[in-house]
Amino acid sequence: MPLMVTLEAWEEKYQDQVQSTIVSFSSPSTISNTLLRNSQHFIGTLNLHKHAPRTTKTMEGLDKIPTSYATVSIGNRPEHTLPKKLEAISAAGFRGIELGFPDLLAFATQHLRPHLQHDASGSEAVQPKDFDTLCSVAKLVKGMCDAKGLQIMMLQPFSNFEGWADGSAERRDAWERAEGWMRIMEAAGCPMLQVGSSDSPADKIGKDRGRFVADLRQLADMAAEKGFRIAYENWCWSTHAPDWADVWDICRQVDRPNFGLCLDTFQSAGGEWGDPTTESGMLEDGRSPEQVEKDWKASCEKLSTTVPAEKIYLLQISDAYKVKPGPLPKHDIDGLRPRGYWSHAYRPLPFEGYLPTADFARAVLKTGFRDWFSYEIFDAGADGKGKDYELGQFAQAASECQKKLVEACNTA
Repeated sequence: MPLMVTLEAWEEKYQDQVQSTIVSFSSPSTISNTLLRNSQHFIGTLNLHKHAPRTTKTMEGLDKIPTSYATVSIGNRPEHTLPKKLEAISAAGFRGIELGFPDLLAFATQHLRPHLQHDASGSEAVQPKDFDTLCSVAKLVKGMCDAKGLQIMMLQPFSNFEGWADGSAERRDAWERAEGWMRIMEAAGCPMLQVGSSDSPADKIGKDRGRFVADLRQLADMAAEKGFRIAYENWCWSTHAPDWADVWDICRQVDRPNFGLCLDTFQSAGGEWGDPTTESGMLEDGRSPEQVEKDWKASCEKLSTTVPAEKIYLLQISDAYKVKPGPLPKHDIDGLRPRGYWSHAYRPLPFEGYLPTADFARAVLKTGFRDWFSYEIFDAGADGKGKDYELGQFAQAASECQKKLVEACNTA
C-alpha cells in the first residue's frame, strides 16, 4: 500500500530513518538475491522523495568511506599480472577492487596457458566470449581476493551496450555479452556491473533517449533477477550522455531500484570544465574562463541538491594532466575522440593534474554519499608516452591521496 504522507511531513519525521534503511540496501557488502528482490518494492514505494530538491548534508563520517582500486588502471609492465596487482592493492589498505575484464582475460590465458605468459592477445589466448573458461577463472580470482580481504565490488568496463537497432548483429552481441558478463559476476561473487554511456557513432545508435532508456531498463531487470546492480557512468566523450546530468536523467527514466550511477571526478570535471584540445586546458566555447568556472560550480551544486545519495553507487577518482607539449588535435586519435584518448593515458592521482576534482568529490559527499571511493588512475605521464613505477608504491600513493582528498573536501 503506498505511503499517503506529504513530502514535508515525511522529510521532517522519517527522512533519517528511511535514508539509513535505503543506504543499507546499497552498502558495499554483497547483496543477496533475496534482499534485493524484497527491497525493490520497498524502495520503489519511497520514490516520492527521490527527485525532490534536498538540503545538503554535513560532512560527517568521511573517515569511514570504503576505498577501492580499479585493477585495469594499475600496472605498466608485462610482469604486472593480476595476482601482483591484487597484492599491491591489498597491501596499500584498499578494501575492494573493480575487476577489469581485460585483467580477467589476461589472467585466464596466463593461468591456463603459461607458455603465453607475456602474450595474452594471440590466437591461442582465451577469447572474450569463452564464458565457461572465464567463469572458472573468476572463481579463482574470487579466492585470491577473499584471501587478501578484498571485495570484488564491480566488474568493468561494459561498453557500447544501448541503442543498437532491433535485429542488428551489434544488438545480438550486446545482449550476448550482458548474459556472459553476468555469469562471470555470479562466479566472482561480484554484485555490480559498470555500464559506460555509449560512444558508438550516432549514425549507428541514434539519439533517441527513449531507446537508450528501454535498453537499460531491460538490462536492469535482467540484473535484478540475479540480485545485481547496474552502475551507469557518463563518459565525457559519449555520443549521447557525456555529463552527470545526462546519466541522472536516464537513471530517473529507467526507474529501477537496482539502477544507479557511477560518478567520476575526471569524467565530469574533464567534460564540463576541462578540454584537452585547447591551449588553456579549459573549455573555450565562447564563454569567459570566469563563466566556465561559475557554470562548473553551479553544476556541482545542482548535483549535491538533486541526486539522492542512495542512487550513487560509487565515485571513481582521478585527475588529468594538461597535455604536453601542446593540446591534442580536435579530430579522432587512434580511433578515439580527443577526450577518450585523454582518458586512457593522462589521468594521474588528484592534485597531480589540474582539474577541479575536489569540487566534484565534495558535491557528491554533500548528497550524503559515503560509499565507495574507487581509484581509477591511467597515468602515462603528461606526454602520454608512458611512466614507469613500482606497483606497491603506486598503490600506496593512491591510499595516501585519499586522506588528502577527503581533507580538501572537508575544508571548503
